[in-house]
Amino acid sequence: MISYARYICAVAALAVSIGCDRPEATASLARDDFGHAVSLENVPSRIVSLNPATTEILFTIGAGSRLIGRTKYDLWPDSARLIPALGDAIRPNVEVVLATRPDLVILYASEDNRGPAERFRAAGVNTLSLKVDHISDFRRTTALLGVILRDSARARVVIDSVYRTLEQVRARAAALPHPSVFWHIWDAPLITIGRGSFMNELVDIAGARNIYADIAGPSKSISLEDVAKRDPDFILAGPIGAATIRKDARWRIVRAAREGRVLVVDTTLVARPSVKLGEAAVFLERLIHSGPSR
Repeated sequence: MISYARYICAVAALAVSIGCDRPEATASLARDDFGHAVSLENVPSRIVSLNPATTEILFTIGAGSRLIGRTKYDLWPDSARLIPALGDAIRPNVEVVLATRPDLVILYASEDNRGPAERFRAAGVNTLSLKVDHISDFRRTTALLGVILRDSARARVVIDSVYRTLEQVRARAAALPHPSVFWHIWDAPLITIGRGSFMNELVDIAGARNIYADIAGPSKSISLEDVAKRDPDFILAGPIGAATIRKDARWRIVRAAREGRVLVVDTTLVARPSVKLGEAAVFLERLIHSGPSR
């Protein structure tokens, strides 16, 4: 099995040759998910994190004091609320971010953020753009941030803790019945998750089957008639979505909705692939295998 030291080397040296057999060697560059070079030479002290998942990771590995900016959606931990909110995670206001004089900007690597990333780089700001869509992306991102902040040991503790909980849940759920579930994400249009989402992975770990696991991407618009045809045992939905399903007569074509098998998920817990993944898996395991409250 690959050692943790070698794993860190593999993460940090995506674009350069680095002596992973020599523990004292450090990489000077990595490449992010846009293929851009990211400097690892200096430990950043003024970080703007424009991705709620990376903001949570930074606080958990003890780098919260280095944050000088976040998005308006970064609300955990409570300390994050003390950091100035600089706007959106997608297509951020580049001028507002640059005004904070960051030495590292972290972005979600969506196509909408490619332009802003180029502008940050053109302004001379070290920029890290990463897709954090899967559980493995959480591991990769946490390890890389540990390298950047020179605290790989703490990053490893966070990774190991999350993965240990995930494996415990998977082991417990393996012996349980695996009901089918439909995960309601949005109502107009009706959107659900596919196997390209960490939420599908959480469903699997918690001992259930996503009826739309045949969708390759993270999410897709589908029809209510198709949901009825696939006939899930349970519907997973946030509080607002669950209320809509219960009061909208159109949902009565879906047997699970008609029979009151709508499970309300804690959207603050299960909404992103970050440090609360283990807690999210425990929550889903209990929710799915205890059924709806009456």
